[in-house]
Amino acid sequence: MNSIYNTHDLRDIAKKRLPKLIFDFIDRGTEDEVSWHNNYSIFQRIKLKPQVLVGVANRHQRVELFGKTYQMPLAIAPTGSAGLLWYQGEIALARAAAAAGIPFTLATNSLTAMEQVQEQAGGSLWFQLYLWRDQKMSHALVKRAEAAGYEALIVTVDSIIPANREHNLRNGFTKPFTFSVRNVTDVMMHPTWFFTVLARYLVTVGMPQFENYPPELKAALLGKATARPKLKSEALNWDDLRALRKIWPHPLIVKGLLNSRDAKLAANCGADGIVVSNHGGRNLDTAVAPIEVLPEIVDAVGKNLTVLIDSGYRRGTDVAKALALGAKSVMLGKTALYGIAAGGEAGANRMLAIFREEIDRVLGMLGCNSVADLILKHLHRCAVEECDFK
Repeated sequence: MNSIYNTHDLRDIAKKRLPKLIFDFIDRGTEDEVSWHNNYSIFQRIKLKPQVLVGVANRHQRVELFGKTYQMPLAIAPTGSAGLLWYQGEIALARAAAAAGIPFTLATNSLTAMEQVQEQAGGSLWFQLYLWRDQKMSHALVKRAEAAGYEALIVTVDSIIPANREHNLRNGFTKPFTFSVRNVTDVMMHPTWFFTVLARYLVTVGMPQFENYPPELKAALLGKATARPKLKSEALNWDDLRALRKIWPHPLIVKGLLNSRDAKLAANCGADGIVVSNHGGRNLDTAVAPIEVLPEIVDAVGKNLTVLIDSGYRRGTDVAKALALGAKSVMLGKTALYGIAAGGEAGANRMLAIFREEIDRVLGMLGCNSVADLILKHLHRCAVEECDFK
């Protein structure tokens, strides 16, 4: 792991280690991948303005979120595929987050039960929720997360319509899985992944499944494809968020917002925080990058809500730019998965160490002793219109 110098190195290792259909699933965007590319390229158009000779010997990265202090301005975003990349990858990633002193978010669609993650990883745990058509099942899952000791609930609201991820269709990565000579050969060409991940599940717990789903829903999903239920409801609205607020006693965070109107409505429904996100460019193609709309959202609700952000963060400079524009913390999704895929817990530890080193270096060069010191004056106003932050 010491020979890995940046998150691009981790991505390269993950790409070699994983079958193509799985790597494409975690890495790529949707349709023409305009948003996917823009999530990364936008950071190149935002420039930093250093300040020197101000004394930066007392640097730290501590940040307070929802009344709790964390050691870095980062959190692990919910990703349902960590357990597909590494055996019980959710536990490995949660342990790395706990060691780094940052929150870990477990996804509804994870392959490891929330109770097992809590018992074996500990740390500050958040839970991500997809609201199902049967709201009673969703509310029961919320109560289960509360009983298991999860400290915050993140409700993802930008995924009620299935995304058009054409690469998954081409690779046969569908529900149910579509077998072909190409994808079976692809798996067999990656024996390390096959024997250390898939085969290990098969000889211990059987075929991997969504362990946070209620038993009756697991059974339905394992049945014939034609009889499988449509889980997500296209009729979800703000009243559903208000109902969640009534039953969840801890911080409530709404994930997947890209405009100030929705952020204000989230606040009115009792949310404590939001995640400005375009789902890593994996949902609506050509949607704006979250950092492009971050300033207007912070202006609208920053005094009332804790504003977090995700989508496209690979460098400490990326994080610094988001914080300077008003975000309180950055959530890492794909980048965290690269770390897990490259080396399990050790890979996740290395990924977080890279961010820690890069953020520390950026703080020092910008003349900041804490992440709270990062403000708009540290950014150069770009000539490119979409970067002309006010």
